[in-house]
Amino acid sequence: MDDDLLAFPGAQPGSRFATRTVTIAPGSSRAYDDAEWRDTVVVVESGEVELAGLAGGRRRFGRGAVLWLTGLGLRTLHNRGEVTVVLAAVSRHHRGDRAQG
Repeated sequence: MDDDLLAFPGAQPGSRFATRTVTIAPGSSRAYDDAEWRDTVVVVESGEVELAGLAGGRRRFGRGAVLWLTGLGLRTLHNRGEVTVVLAAVSRHHRGDRAQG
């Protein structure tokens, strides 16, 4: 198996898709917003992201993990490590998105 990860940033999957990169600095957290992750496939490109649920549960996912973050009842995304977490996200454009760019 090749050590290269599937990288969405910079790729041109077509006008039907949007790509973005989300980073979380070491020791930092990012509040979860379900709308931000709607209809999005996420690949952990580097680091290890910890997902904290509303009920208190926590799960960690490292480099190469493919995630679907919609509808999970999450509260926060954490980076407890020493390496910046880089999340590559790809989603379908939604009506109105194309007009913006």
